[in-house]
Amino acid sequence: MKYFGLITVAMLLMMGCGGNSSKIELSDGPRRAEILFLGHESTHHNSEKLMPGLARHLFQKGINLTYTADPDDLNAEKLRLYDGLMIYANHDEITADQEKALKAYVEGGKALIPIHSASFCFRNSDWFVETVGGQFSSHGTGDFTASITDSSHPVMAGISEFETWDETYVHSQLNEDMTVLMERVEGDHREPYTWVREQGKGRIFYTAYGHDERTWNQPEFLKLVTNGVLWAVGEDVAQQVADYDIP
Repeated sequence: MKYFGLITVAMLLMMGCGGNSSKIELSDGPRRAEILFLGHESTHHNSEKLMPGLARHLFQKGINLTYTADPDDLNAEKLRLYDGLMIYANHDEITADQEKALKAYVEGGKALIPIHSASFCFRNSDWFVETVGGQFSSHGTGDFTASITDSSHPVMAGISEFETWDETYVHSQLNEDMTVLMERVEGDHREPYTWVREQGKGRIFYTAYGHDERTWNQPEFLKLVTNGVLWAVGEDVAQQVADYDIP
């Protein structure tokens, strides 16, 4: 597991240097939100390159990201240290034990934040595909602006439509039980591009945006992901972050 810059300091202060992880618990008082970021070891959808910039932005908003490229970290002992799991990677399969832990985690009330290629992860898990809300099917590339379809949702607060070069995702197995927030319009076709949904007691925020730094460096994309995280972790954790009163 890898840590970046200030995130390392914040995590060590919260958890205690060299402490026994079995004794670590998330505080009930004012604090930062803790998100586990599952990436991968690949230069395609380069999570190690792109994650630090997002981490710096989220850190200013009271959210810590902790990086791992190891799906074995999807276990109850590890996941309980976090308010949510963000995925930006290409992991083809999930084991039965990993799926069981992740299902209990999300449906028990935690956040799942799949970004871009995460909708093509864990394709052997019907539960994961249903929970994300859809599966990547195909794409082209180009400059486009996704249209906001639900400006009233809290995730879209303060978000403006923005143009970027990205992969033009098309999804299959779309779950009807979702709220679409943005659509990519191509001719007569309107492709859901950012959405939210609930699974059990947990919340899911997904956006198909995010192939490379051309989108990850967009201020509106960073704001969108920030809003998505704070919505997905739920009102109680979001209030803890607000009460933390970041200078």
